[in-house]
Amino acid sequence: MRKFGWALPGVASVLLFTAPAPAGAASPAFRSGPPLVHGQTARAHRGAKVGLGKVPTTKDGGQVFGFDINQNGDDGVLASAQTISSQGAAIVSVETFNQNTAKIVKSFAKYTGTKNSYAVDGIVAGDVALVTHFVTPKGSIFAKRFYDAMNPVTANKFTGAWTSPIRDIDVQQVGRNQVTVSSLLFAIELQNQDNPDLIVTNVAANTVSNVFHLDPNAFCGCNIPQVDQDYVANQAVIAMSPDAGEVGGSPPVNVLVDLSSGKQTQFNGYNNGPFHAGYVNGLAVDSNTHVAATDTELNAQVEFYNLTNQSGIAAVQLPCTGPSSQINSGGGITNDPVNKLFLVTATYYCSNSQNSAIVVYDESGNYIESITGFHFPIGAPGPAINPSKRMGWALGPNSSQLQQFFY
Repeated sequence: MRKFGWALPGVASVLLFTAPAPAGAASPAFRSGPPLVHGQTARAHRGAKVGLGKVPTTKDGGQVFGFDINQNGDDGVLASAQTISSQGAAIVSVETFNQNTAKIVKSFAKYTGTKNSYAVDGIVAGDVALVTHFVTPKGSIFAKRFYDAMNPVTANKFTGAWTSPIRDIDVQQVGRNQVTVSSLLFAIELQNQDNPDLIVTNVAANTVSNVFHLDPNAFCGCNIPQVDQDYVANQAVIAMSPDAGEVGGSPPVNVLVDLSSGKQTQFNGYNNGPFHAGYVNGLAVDSNTHVAATDTELNAQVEFYNLTNQSGIAAVQLPCTGPSSQINSGGGITNDPVNKLFLVTATYYCSNSQNSAIVVYDESGNYIESITGFHFPIGAPGPAINPSKRMGWALGPNSSQLQQFFY
C-alpha cells in the first residue's frame, strides 16, 4: 500500500501513435472502454450488492493519513491529524474501526501539540500494522521517523516497534501481502539524497532478512516508482516511467527484483497513445497468477502483464476516455486474488469533476463494473479490500472520512 496523506502537521514534505507491444508479447489485445454514460454501473454478479456503503468519520475530526484493513477479519486502522494553530500544533491520534459496523472502536496515541504525528503504512500478515511515528524536535520543522507496530490491530494499541536497518528512512510503500510473514517495504534514505531501498522484513518479529539498495538514477522520485510484492515468486515488482513521464517518452519499465539475491530483470510496458503513456500511476500484483496491472497518466489506460513470461496481456481504455484523456487517468490499483479482479481508482470519472469511481476489471483486462459516487483527491491510493466480504474501503468523501463500498 502506498502511504497517502495531505501535508502532515509538523512534517516537511519529501519530494519524492501506438508503440510496439512489450517484448515477448504474443499479439496482445488493445480494447477501448465500454460505452458507458455517467453514473451507469455494470453488475457482474446477479443479485449481489454493488455500490457505496457506510461512511465513518475520524473520532477527533482529523484528516486521514493512511489506513488499511485486515483482509482476514473485521478490523481496520487509520491515522488522524488536524492542525489547530498557525504555529503547527495539531490534534493527532491512531484509531481502529470495525469493517462491518463502520464505527470507530478505539482512539489511542492521542496527542495535542507540535511534536508527534502518525501515518499508517499498512497491515501485513497476522493482522500486524506498521505505523510511522513522526517526531519533530523542538525548534525544527523536520520530523524524525520512528516505526510502531500493532500486533495485532485488535489490541487497539501499539505493542512494540519496528527497527529500520538503515538510519533515517521514510517508508513510502508496503507491498500488499497479508499471507506470508516476509513483507516488502520501499523506502528512501532522507539523509542520503533520498536514495531508494527495498527492505525485506518480518514486522511482527522486528527482523530484517535483506536490504537492496536500488540505483538512485533509475528509481528516483522523478520517476515515481510504483512497488508491489509477488510473494509466491519472492520478488518485488516495480513499474515506472524512465523519462519522468514526459510527453512522447519511452515506454514504462516493469522491473522484477529477486528478494533473495537482488537480481533484476525488466521488460517494457505498453506505450500507447499520441503522447505515449507518461507516468505509471498505480500497480497491483496477483501473486497466485503472477498477473500485474498498471495504469498510466497521459493515455488514461490500464495495462495487464504476465510476469512469468514478462509479456503483455492487454491494454484497455478507461470508460468514457480516449488515448489522450490525461485528466481522466486512473490512480491507485488493488488486486483481489480470490475473485481475480483489479480495482482501479478514477478521480475524474467520465469527464465529471464531481464524481469519482472505482473501475473493476478481470485479470484478462475485461471490464466488469464501475462503482460511482466517490469523491477522491488527486493521487488517491487503491482501495483496501476484504475479498471474502467483497467489501472495500477508500478515502472520502471528506478528508476526515472513509467510504465503505461493495463490488
